[in-house]
Amino acid sequence: MTVATARRMSLEEYLTYDDGTDARYELVDGVLVEMGAESPLNPMIAAFLMFLFADLGIPRENLVIGHQVGVSSSRATARQPDLIIHTNESRAAILDDGKILRAGRSAPML
Repeated sequence: MTVATARRMSLEEYLTYDDGTDARYELVDGVLVEMGAESPLNPMIAAFLMFLFADLGIPRENLVIGHQVGVSSSRATARQPDLIIHTNESRAAILDDGKILRAGRSAPML
């Protein structure tokens, strides 16, 4: 579902957007897109993979559910993947920014 807006949003506007609901959104080419209801299977798979990667030796502090990632494109885009495997550099970059791993900063491993 796409939310109707009079103009495209910037990444900064998206990061501060609050419509007063619990709806989750991604920003695609400057357009707010509501993320549909998540299947109960999604977080189960993400958690399974997180534990599997930890057992394979990936540092637990680099395994994250819920971080947003900025995507390089001609228009503002932000995605929220189910699971991110950070490098030490990408983890430091998102902790420095506080809200999103911006495009052009250190990329996560996955």
